[in-house]
Amino acid sequence: MKKFFAEFKAFISRGNIIDLAIGVIIGGAFSAIVTALTNNILMPIINWILLAITGGEGLDQIFTYLKKVYEVGEDGTVLTTIDLTKSIYIDWGAFITAIINFILIALVLFLIVKLINDTRKNVEENKNKFAPLTKDEVKALKKEGKNKEEILAVAAQRKAEKEEADKKAAEEAAAAEANAVTTEKLLAEIRDLLKEQKAPKE
Repeated sequence: MKKFFAEFKAFISRGNIIDLAIGVIIGGAFSAIVTALTNNILMPIINWILLAITGGEGLDQIFTYLKKVYEVGEDGTVLTTIDLTKSIYIDWGAFITAIINFILIALVLFLIVKLINDTRKNVEENKNKFAPLTKDEVKALKKEGKNKEEILAVAAQRKAEKEEADKKAAEEAAAAEANAVTTEKLLAEIRDLLKEQKAPKE
């Protein structure tokens, strides 16, 4: 049992499990917000538009009856009102409402995710805008009175210098590696010659 509880503790203590739990909780709360938006704001507007178009019937009144059962009054007379609990019908309104809900939720989620991605992209672009200059270097240049274009020019020059230095370092490393290979090859040839000289003659 101790081993079981130790494994269970290690399992629930993992970072990805905690992240997943937080994601599920936030996702549930976010889903409630989106559902409230669609059901309480967007769907009433759509029903109001449909009522104006159809002249009195919204989505909640679109039925195809397979069997109608009318309500019966207290005195036993049959009323003109249909008893939906006993009738058999196809509820087209509920089906169309579910489709509209799905489209609206997907649209709202798309807009929110797009907004988050655009914001994150702008943050990353602003963060790397003056690279490879550091924040302190940018602040120093601003204090010197340089505007955005001048700072970008300095950043571009620094980037070009860095690329040139990296290229030169790569070339020097390649040359050093080639020299090392040549030296090793020469040493191997010298060892082979010495072995041949030391070998006893038959």
